[in-house]
Amino acid sequence: MKISVIIPVYNKAEYVGACLENTLQQDFDDFEVICVNDGSTDGSGEICDQWAAKDNRIKVFHTENGGVTAARRKGVEQAKGKYIVFVDADDQLLPKAIKTLYNAIEQTQADEVIGRFVLLEQDGTKKESPLLYNGNITDQTPLITAIISNKNMFPILWGLICRKEIVEDCLDTPREIIEGEDLMMQLKILMKHPHVHFISDCVYLYNEDIPNNRKRSLGHEILYDKLLKEILAPEWEKYSSAYVFHQIKQYEELIIRRVYSVRKTYYKKVIPSPLPKGIPLFRRLVWFLPPFLGRMLVWLYRKTINILL
Repeated sequence: MKISVIIPVYNKAEYVGACLENTLQQDFDDFEVICVNDGSTDGSGEICDQWAAKDNRIKVFHTENGGVTAARRKGVEQAKGKYIVFVDADDQLLPKAIKTLYNAIEQTQADEVIGRFVLLEQDGTKKESPLLYNGNITDQTPLITAIISNKNMFPILWGLICRKEIVEDCLDTPREIIEGEDLMMQLKILMKHPHVHFISDCVYLYNEDIPNNRKRSLGHEILYDKLLKEILAPEWEKYSSAYVFHQIKQYEELIIRRVYSVRKTYYKKVIPSPLPKGIPLFRRLVWFLPPFLGRMLVWLYRKTINILL
């Protein structure tokens, strides 16, 4: 088996059928589709079973709800493919995506090949992601820094193909991490210093029009920081500034919701003074201001950006 396409599914009854139909139409002759139904309650699992009954390339595994990382881990454990492709149940692969990714990883002998994506916005507008990198990446530092700082504009788990063995031990993020678990998984891969190759082809349709009401709490951020620091520990000096940048950005997300107490209860204790080099002036201003004034500055900045865009 050349490729295993892994689709974690949780309450995506409205989308999973189209995702599976699109995947099965890929112009490629040797792949399997592994759907992991993560305890769905809306009939998503039954829809997957119906598709599996019609096409033996689909294998469905039903589990108790354990979160998306656990679902992906189950999929990798069951995968027979040499390479892994992840697809979210509310997104779709673009035509010839699997063939394009497979040809690229075979020709380059890379550990991971990353393509570009098309963003489907809420108003139906489609936008292609920028071409930030192309060809072999011999130094993963810019990629890791972009992910830590949440400035990545390239696919993290979707829109890429990787060797099965490089991802197998990177799927242990605890369930409490409800957002950013895909970032952690990719960071663990990149910290191995794999052979990464970027291609200019758009291979994935990312659907932005999916409701997400999850709000990251301070408890979540504390755990996320702890795990992130553990991942970066082997090369801490190289990434410590980006780590602080990440913390300040998450502080902004909390004060924009008027959770001002987090400055005193957590961030004042962990963000170093003086701030390290590499922190932009705007972030420095937000951090040095009292939380309610920092919130006003962030709000004005975001308002201005929205108007300009």
